Amino acid sequence: MTRHRYIIAGALLFSLLHTRSVAQVRLPRLVGDSMVLQRDTPVQLWGWASPHEKIRITFRGKQIRSTSGPDGKWSVTLPPMSQGGPFTMDIRAKNHIVLREILVGDVWLCAGQSNMEHQLRLHSERYAFDITNANFPEIRHFKVPPAANLKAPSEDVSAAYWKSATPTNVADFSAVAYFFARDLYQRYHVPVGLINASVGGTPIEAWTSKEGLKDFPAIQATIRSNETITPPPAPAVPELADAGLDSHPTWYDPSYTPQHWRPFTLPGYWNDQGVRELNGIVWFRREIEIPATMTDKSAMLRLGRIVDADVVYVNGQKVGNTTYQYPQRRYTLPAGILKPGKNLIVVRVTNNAGKGGFIPDKPYYIATVSDTVDIKGEWQYKVGAVYQTPPPQITFRETNCPTALHNGMLAPVIPYTIKGALWYQGESNMGNPQEYSQLLPALINDWRNKWQNPALPVLFVQLPGFLEVQYLPSESNWATLRESQRKSITMPHTGMAIAIDLGEWNDVHPDSKKEVGDRLALLARKMVYGEGQLVASGPLVEKASLKDNKVVVSFTNTGSGLITNDGNTPGQFAIAGKDGKFVWAQTKLEGNTVIVWSPAITAPVRVRYAWADNPDNPNLYNREGLPASPFELNIDL
Repeated sequence: MTRHRYIIAGALLFSLLHTRSVAQVRLPRLVGDSMVLQRDTPVQLWGWASPHEKIRITFRGKQIRSTSGPDGKWSVTLPPMSQGGPFTMDIRAKNHIVLREILVGDVWLCAGQSNMEHQLRLHSERYAFDITNANFPEIRHFKVPPAANLKAPSEDVSAAYWKSATPTNVADFSAVAYFFARDLYQRYHVPVGLINASVGGTPIEAWTSKEGLKDFPAIQATIRSNETITPPPAPAVPELADAGLDSHPTWYDPSYTPQHWRPFTLPGYWNDQGVRELNGIVWFRREIEIPATMTDKSAMLRLGRIVDADVVYVNGQKVGNTTYQYPQRRYTLPAGILKPGKNLIVVRVTNNAGKGGFIPDKPYYIATVSDTVDIKGEWQYKVGAVYQTPPPQITFRETNCPTALHNGMLAPVIPYTIKGALWYQGESNMGNPQEYSQLLPALINDWRNKWQNPALPVLFVQLPGFLEVQYLPSESNWATLRESQRKSITMPHTGMAIAIDLGEWNDVHPDSKKEVGDRLALLARKMVYGEGQLVASGPLVEKASLKDNKVVVSFTNTGSGLITNDGNTPGQFAIAGKDGKFVWAQTKLEGNTVIVWSPAITAPVRVRYAWADNPDNPNLYNREGLPASPFELNIDL
C-alpha cells in the first residue's frame, strides 16, 4: 500500500513539474534585453506558452493581451511608437519576464556572405580608431548564429544576444553594417538595430525560401531531393606524416640545423618557384635581425595572406595559426618573444589544392609602435609532406543548399518588424551569373512577401573588382554578375551601392568596408529618410544610340556632371559589331554623355564599360565622387 502511495505521489509530482515546464512563456532569442523595436509602425512580438495560456504585455504605459493557441504559439501587435528609450517591457503569464534596455528606432536586416559577415576585428588596422572610439550605445547588433535547415523553416535560433556598439563589442559587428548604422545615427540620432544574418561562401539560393524559388524548376527538384536526405559527414582529410614534425629536433626548433633547404622569394607561390603541382605541407624559414628597441614590447607579425593554412613559430614558440586562406595573417608577439639580433621565423603551410604560398601585394613585416622590420625577400623552403592522392573535396555543404539558410536563419527572425534590408552577396554565384538576374529579384520579392511589406527597401552592393587585371577586352563572370545586379535596380524600392573601385585584386575581402557602408547609407538617406534630392549613386547607363557611326552613351545619376577621376578621357569602354568581338574604344565626354567609337568597328551594335573581373582603372564618376556602374548595352540603331 505504501509503495502504491509513493507511485501515485511521484506521478502527481511529475505531472505538476511537467505542467509548469510547458506553461513557461518563452520568447524567441531576438526578443530580449537591449533589442531595438521598429518605430512609427505596428510591431509584432511572438512566443510560446502552454495551450490557451493568457499573456499580458506592458510597454510604455500600454497593456496588450493575448492568448496562446492550441499549439502554444501566441503573438501580439504593438501600436506604432515614436523613437526613444531605454524602456522596460513586462511580460506576465504563469511566469514573469522583464526585458530591459529596449530602444525604439530603425531596424535593418543585414544579410549575405562573407563580405557582409566580416567583422571589424578582421580589419582592425584600418579601423583601429573607429573601434577604439565606438561609443554608440544606441546602435545595437544581433548576430544570427549560422544554421542550416533543409527540411522546413526553423522556429528559433540558438543562443544569441543584442549587443551595443562599444569598443569591447563592436569588433564583432559586421563592418559594413556598423558603418552604415553609424552614418545614419550620427545624422538622425535615431537608434539603429542591426540583425546580421550572414555566412561566408553561400549562394543566393540558400537565402531564399521554397516559395520564393517556385519559378526555378531545377532548383525545386534539388529542394525536394534535399528534404529527404541526411547530409553526409564531411570527408576526413588524411593525416600526413610530416617530416618537419617527425624530425628531432623539429624544423621549427632553433636548435635544428637546416639541411637541403632551397631558396624562396617571399611573397610568392611555390608553383612559380620550383615546387610544381604540390598539394601537401611546405615549411618556410628565415632569420631576421631585430634591434634591441623592439624586444621589450609586444609586436605584430604580418604575413599577408597564405594559401591555404599555416602554423607560425618565432624562436621555437608557436605564435598563431589560421586554418584557411582568406583571413589576413596578423599574429601578436608578446614582449619577450623577440630578442636582439637574429630571430628565427618558421611557417608551416598546408595546401590542399591549387597554387600554395604567400599572396603578393600584401603586408609582410614585424612591427612595434616605433619600429618596423620588413620580412619580404629571401627565405628557404623544404617540403614536409605530399598528398599521395588529392585530399577529398567537400561536395555537399548544407549551408549552400537552396532554402537552407532561409529556413535556419531568416525564418526565425522574419516576424520581427524591420525598416529595410541590406544585401552583400554574389561571389558564390559566379557559376551562374546570368541566372542571378532572376535570382536576385526572386530573393527581394520573397523577403517582401515574408515580411508582408511590398515596399520593403532592399539595398544591395554591386561586387567590387577582384582577380588579376585583364588588359584586353574579354568575357567575365564577375562582370556578368554585376550586370545582373545592375538590371535588378529596375525593381521599385531597391538601391545599388556601386563598389567597382573598392576591390583588391588579391583579396576577395577588401578592406574598404567603411566606404561600402557609407554608400549604402547614402541610398537609405535618399530612399528611406526623405533626402530625395541627394545624389546617392554613381552614374547609371540609360541608353546607347548611334550617331555618325559613333555611340552616344547617356547616363542618369550624373549629379553635378560627369567627370573622370584622373583627368583623362573615360577608359574601359569597348564596342563590338555583329561578330560580337569587342575592341577598346576611343571616348570623349560631352555633358552627361560619353561619345564612344573605334576605327576598327564601323557598325557597332553593343557597348561595354568596365567589363572585366577587375577592370583596369574604371575612371568615370560623377562630380559627387561616386563611380559609374559597369554595364553592357545593345545600341539603339
